[in-house]
Amino acid sequence: MAPQPENRGIEWFAGVMARWVPDAITAGAILTVVTIGVALALGNTVTKVVDSYHQGLWMLLSFTMQMTLILVLSMALAATPFLRHAIARLAQLPKTRNQYIALAFFACGTTSYLYWGLGYALNPMIAIYFAAEAERRDIDIDFPFMLAVCSSACALWQYGLSSSAPLLVATEGHFLQKTIGIVPLSTTIWSPAAMIHEVTFATAAILLACRMMPKRVRPISQYPESTALAHAFKGVEREECGVGFAQRAERSRVVPMSIAALMAAWLYYHFVVKGLSLDINSLNTTLLMLGLLMHRTLKRFAAALELGAGRSWTVIVLYHLYAGVAGLIQFTAVGERVAKLAASICTAATFPFITAAAGALFACFIPSSGGQWTVQGFVTVKTAMAVGVSVQRGILALGVGDHVGNMITPFWYVVIAGIARVNFRCFFGYGVMFGTLWFIIGVLVFTFAPC
Repeated sequence: MAPQPENRGIEWFAGVMARWVPDAITAGAILTVVTIGVALALGNTVTKVVDSYHQGLWMLLSFTMQMTLILVLSMALAATPFLRHAIARLAQLPKTRNQYIALAFFACGTTSYLYWGLGYALNPMIAIYFAAEAERRDIDIDFPFMLAVCSSACALWQYGLSSSAPLLVATEGHFLQKTIGIVPLSTTIWSPAAMIHEVTFATAAILLACRMMPKRVRPISQYPESTALAHAFKGVEREECGVGFAQRAERSRVVPMSIAALMAAWLYYHFVVKGLSLDINSLNTTLLMLGLLMHRTLKRFAAALELGAGRSWTVIVLYHLYAGVAGLIQFTAVGERVAKLAASICTAATFPFITAAAGALFACFIPSSGGQWTVQGFVTVKTAMAVGVSVQRGILALGVGDHVGNMITPFWYVVIAGIARVNFRCFFGYGVMFGTLWFIIGVLVFTFAPC
């Protein structure tokens, strides 16, 4: 049994959060009940509330499948021997506790910046390998805290290559094109403000993590299931007797390479022939192609997919609970009332703070950056125009709030905890502290930095 954190400072706060934060399904149920109560209090009839919930419950069905594929394919890719061995070798580089923290954050931040699904899939494994190697060297690393550090690095995807709202508004035909036109990525995720925010948060988070490490550490050896994942990767292929056609096809390298070549042709047609931009489908196609190539046989790839699907139950089920809540927000007076309230109190100076705060609130109900932009995008850009700031500032400020929601609600913590095979409550409280840091830096940067 792992010892409890010391009852003081951040460790006390982490313990409080562990006792009071419900799991993801319970949180989804609570959010549903609270939103229904708010909708009724604002004068919506029972019929209107039921109709709104009916419209919302399955409206994220296709998006849920896309998100499920992102996680399943990312986990399958993370299970490849090549990446496991690369992480294990990387874990041998640090010599001190602070070096372990800094390198783990940097590695996790890099994967998340490249692709958010890969970050969520790989970052728990980085925490596991780093904690195991540190313990082997008698370096005090608190494993749950290391999970929180790696989880906080996932925030860097918000202004990375898979950033949802910037990708959407940079795509021809997006739903706000008549209002704001096409917004190039050079003015959003590659703007000076976004770059400043990424570097500032990464630096501040590493410094904070070095100071926040619990004094009474819980090494990874106290978590047997997590420790088992840190052992040398043996692969997921199950050997079977027989050398018939079926067995040869399953273990052939020609078949997956052929399918991967087909995926490459799809990507060429998407980007070159049709001239389309990066989107969720092209990202998933890339993951599928890489998974086939790196697992090398269909048998290994199928086994990795089976494991990944089992750990993705949160997305498969919970997106529909949250979709019901999103329907209540969009199709009753709840969303409109909140949006009007925000617009009435905004000025150029307060716009980033209010936008980020509103984004954090809505992100607790809508676990999708793309879905959140659909709900809040029009109000955000119209408010930006009304107070005299750029729509880019609104897009980026909303991203601050979006990820605060990810860092103060259990949804993604449950995914990470499932991969690491621990209870999400053991590190959730630390993640909330990093979320606070993300919010403060984001508001300051997008208030004063150029964008």
